[in-house]
Amino acid sequence: MRHSMQSRKTRETDISLTLCLDGGEVEVSTGIGFFDHMLTAFATHGGFGLSLKTTGDLFVDCHHTIEDTGIVLGKAFSEALGDKAGITRFGSFFVPMDEALAFCSVDISGRPYTVFQAEFAEERIGEYDTCMTEEFFRAFAGNAGLTLHIRLEYGKNSHHCVEAIYKAVAHAMRLAVAPSGNGEALSTKGTLSC
Repeated sequence: MRHSMQSRKTRETDISLTLCLDGGEVEVSTGIGFFDHMLTAFATHGGFGLSLKTTGDLFVDCHHTIEDTGIVLGKAFSEALGDKAGITRFGSFFVPMDEALAFCSVDISGRPYTVFQAEFAEERIGEYDTCMTEEFFRAFAGNAGLTLHIRLEYGKNSHHCVEAIYKAVAHAMRLAVAPSGNGEALSTKGTLSC
């Protein structure tokens, strides 16, 4: 399987997404330039094919657009992973970006939990509110069924800090979704379902 097509329409957002865990074209449009940049980096560094179109109520602010995109991307990962049999399951990665260093560790466990430790010097990067970084990854992990730990070790420039986080998550996910070769769930329970 390892692919998913998702759509979600509410009064706040209209989202269509196609995901392939094994690569493909990357095309992202959310109406928020920096967020497009981050999701393109996420897909590129994760080795994922991603086609995403989000239309949101940006006249309010960026919150609904970013959080709802995280929800839909998480659901896509959950569907693409199926019963999670035959994947490596765990991934951890450090990413340096100039003066910033970010770390991510993920367990595709079916048990959603997010630990996010980061503070940003600037409140905004273009039309992107830096506080939405945590909200995006919380929505993503909750809907994908991930235990996700993210930590900004240090950094000054918020662009570098946020980008290092997205890339660290991408590389950790790339490792975790990689085929393990045995076709079985990596669990003493025999399953990775909730």
